[in-house]
Amino acid sequence: MKRSLIILFTVLGMILNAQNIKTKRGIVTMDGIHVAKITNKGSLYTFMDLKENPVYTVEFVDKSIVDSVRDSYIKLNRIYNQEKTLELDYISPSAFSGEEKSAVYTSIKGFKIIDERGINIKNLDELFKNNPKRKLDSKTKDAYTTRSKIDKLNITVNNVGEILSNGKPVGYFTNLPVSFGSDDTVTDKTFVDIEIYDAKSKYIGKYITTTKQLKSAGGKTFTVYREMSGRAALLKFPTYKALAERMAMMDPNFIKIQEKVIVGEVTKDGVEK
Repeated sequence: MKRSLIILFTVLGMILNAQNIKTKRGIVTMDGIHVAKITNKGSLYTFMDLKENPVYTVEFVDKSIVDSVRDSYIKLNRIYNQEKTLELDYISPSAFSGEEKSAVYTSIKGFKIIDERGINIKNLDELFKNNPKRKLDSKTKDAYTTRSKIDKLNITVNNVGEILSNGKPVGYFTNLPVSFGSDDTVTDKTFVDIEIYDAKSKYIGKYITTTKQLKSAGGKTFTVYREMSGRAALLKFPTYKALAERMAMMDPNFIKIQEKVIVGEVTKDGVEK
């Protein structure tokens, strides 16, 4: 009984202390008090004081890192000092909140740069002095690590299906459609498996068009696209560049990262590298 009363009073305390945050017709209110104004252009939201002086902006970013892994965050920038832009995690009052509500809620609850007296410049500047680190889950971190490796390879595919890494030919595709173009995607109309070879004509692997899987010569398999009910088919039609990138990750010997060699550099110990 005592435990139940403690839980009850805790919940009641949370309800009574909860701030009533609303945004209507571009005016942000806290417990019925006007504290700021907001306007937007697409996913870029500008926060203003009540005299409509712009103070800072919040831009929502949602991007693909690699494969089906995406990252969503905000970019925070000051109007009066744009030397630095922060990339931050944001919070939402509910899973169904739109960008505007999330921008307001993050400003008030997340970073306390809006309070009952308006936009708190001191807290805003303090945020830029002590930039909080983003909290990425392991899946997102791994995706960024993979993306970094892929970017170093700088893979491109030319109009004849040749695969290049940093401008150097490293392999090629076979079984390409007659009307192939370097920016094309592999569509459902392609019934023949697309094979990949290295620059010495060694078989590296293939993209199985019926199952939408990449299979390396070493036996590794990666599903590029799996049908999921009610979800957008982001990778249903992958580009040839994306296939070459993923195969490079599956077989590290296919395309090796070219490390820069510095000749004649001397260390502090006087030893030449």
